[in-house]
Amino acid sequence: MMRKLRLEGYSNLVVRTRSELDLTRQIEVGNFFKDEKPEYVFLAAAKVGGIHANNTYPAEFIYDNIILQSNIIHSAYKSGVTKLLFLGSSCIYPKFAPQPMKEEHLLTGTLEPTNEPYAIAKIAGIKMCQSYNRQYGTKFISVMPTNLYGFNDNFDLETSHVLPALIRKFHDAKISGHDSVTLWGTGSPRREFLHVDDLADACVFLMRNYEGSEIVNIGSGEDITIKELAELVKQIVGFKGEIIWDKTKPDGAPRKLLDISKIKALGWQPKIGLSEGIKTTYEWYVGNIGRS
Repeated sequence: MMRKLRLEGYSNLVVRTRSELDLTRQIEVGNFFKDEKPEYVFLAAAKVGGIHANNTYPAEFIYDNIILQSNIIHSAYKSGVTKLLFLGSSCIYPKFAPQPMKEEHLLTGTLEPTNEPYAIAKIAGIKMCQSYNRQYGTKFISVMPTNLYGFNDNFDLETSHVLPALIRKFHDAKISGHDSVTLWGTGSPRREFLHVDDLADACVFLMRNYEGSEIVNIGSGEDITIKELAELVKQIVGFKGEIIWDKTKPDGAPRKLLDISKIKALGWQPKIGLSEGIKTTYEWYVGNIGRS
């Protein structure tokens, strides 16, 4: 987001690191908004992770997300913010939602159990934005991105999402000379992926061009099986060994593909293909984190 805004010529950007501002503390967040008086807010802060992290820390995932987004949304209203964009997640949709998932499928069925606490927190954020719009006339919009990847991703195997985890696992195995890599599940679930630069582009576009209370999906409009993704990452990384699937581990939802016809009708579409995006992400990883 910062890369995109700077590229667009914005220099009056107000940000804080986690060490500078604890978003779970209501007074601190309120004071930040009083002092800085931001006009536009991109609410991207969240506690996030993959299946393992969601299964291991469900209390933190529901508590941290609900409290930090509530503090920011309420403070944005109190300080008279012109417009706020809240980033949700595609996991808000029911586990067995029709595919591709349309915005109106929200709250039409049960959630995927492995990330239910996180999903409920994000749904609460959506409903909070809509409620403030209805009661106070605010301009708070909510967008639902699909699975994201790209530069500065989290590559920690305990807490990362699937694509950065695959990059890390195949790279480490290649460097260490291992004959195989073990991956969770069957490899059969289908997932959609969007480069973060495309997401940032979409968010800036919607901040300029959309003011409705209804949620808007942001995705690539295409999905791939985890097995196909693993083979693609393996090829890009250059790992020559075998992939072993641990079928005792959970798969998660069988398919998660967003219907992006709404944002396309508004005039936006993604630009970065999956193979191209993974290649540049791996190059960034090798140059900044991984041993080569």
